[in-house]
Parts: sequence; structure tokens; C-alpha cells
Amino acid sequence: MAAPAPRDPVARLADLDAATVHEAAGRTGDLDPGIRPIQSGATVAGRAVTAHCHPGDNLAIHRALLAAGPGDVLVVAAGGHLAGYWGEILAVAAQHKGVAGLVVDGGCRDTAALRRMGFPVWSAGVCVHGTVKRTAQSVNEPVVAGGVLVSPGDYVLADDDGVVVVPAARVGAVLDAAEARRDKEAAAFARLRAGATTFDVLGIEDVGAGG
Repeated sequence: MAAPAPRDPVARLADLDAATVHEAAGRTGDLDPGIRPIQSGATVAGRAVTAHCHPGDNLAIHRALLAAGPGDVLVVAAGGHLAGYWGEILAVAAQHKGVAGLVVDGGCRDTAALRRMGFPVWSAGVCVHGTVKRTAQSVNEPVVAGGVLVSPGDYVLADDDGVVVVPAARVGAVLDAAEARRDKEAAAFARLRAGATTFDVLGIEDVGAGG
């Protein structure tokens, strides 16, 4: 019997959570914790299509959207600038193309509409201030977003806890470590529910205890 085909890294990533992947990656790849979801309960996993915006100008995002395909995650570097870099118009276009979601270290707007249509966004804030479309910065080149270097094709996982990026070259090893960590934690939960203490399960040495 032939061995089963290996699962796609994106599918494997989607079965995990951002905190587990972050730990498995050596506590690396986590974007600035100020980048928060505008919705609750959403998880997005996919490959990065990147854009670097000039302050107050979102032309690069429109260009990045042209390059994006089904399942991709747009990762936009805006330098923390709060303006309406993303809104309902871009989300409708992205959703039509099958883009999985957006991560932007800048602002977004039209949040009620984005939640209503179910398009997941992680942003550094919400701002009604509009943007222009005059200056094309880089598209699908390495960017620094939320303090993390993100290259096109890197793997992105975002959930309620935040956003983690795994370099494409490391994804196999990180996924293996993350799945092992998840399974180990499942066994730990069972022990805790059976009455073990966190000291027992985690092997914590109680240095404050007298003796």
C-alpha cells in the first residue's frame, strides 16, 4: 500500500494555534501584539503576499491584491500609521478572489461591514481617515510588518491571540515541533483533569518552598 501523501503545510498550520506555533518556532515570528483582530473566533492560515505602503497611501495594497490568489494572506507593512488602508471595497474584491485574510501593521476601517461579510482582518488600529493612491511602494518583496521580516510565500497563522509568521524554509520543522507540542499538551491536560498539579505536569521546581 502506498504511503499517504503528506498534508499541505497550510492545512497543517490551520489545525494549530498561534501560541503553539510561536513556541515551536523558538518563540520567534510573532508580530507586535498591538496588531489585533477586528473579529473574534477567526483563524486564518495561508501564504504571504506582501505590500509596503507609503504613509497614507494604499496603492501598493491594490497592486498586491492583483498578485494574490485563493488562500493567500495579504501582509501589509504600513509602519504603524493609522489610516483607512483597508476597507469594504478592498475586502469585497479580496473575498471574490478567495484571499483568506489581511494582516496590516496600520489602520483599517469599515469594520462593521468587514465583520458582517466575514472577511478576517488583523490591524494595528481602526481609523476613518482615508488614503490616497499615488505612490506605489514594493509588492511581493520582503517587508518588515509588526517588527517581523516577512517574505513572499512565508506561512502566516493568525487567531485571537495574534499573528505568527513562519519562514518558508523552516515550515516543515516548525510544524513537526508544533504538532508534537500540541500532542504533549493534550496529555498534560488529561493529567491535570485527573488531579495532577501544574508543578507535576510542567516539572516546575518550587524554589520558594521551604524545606
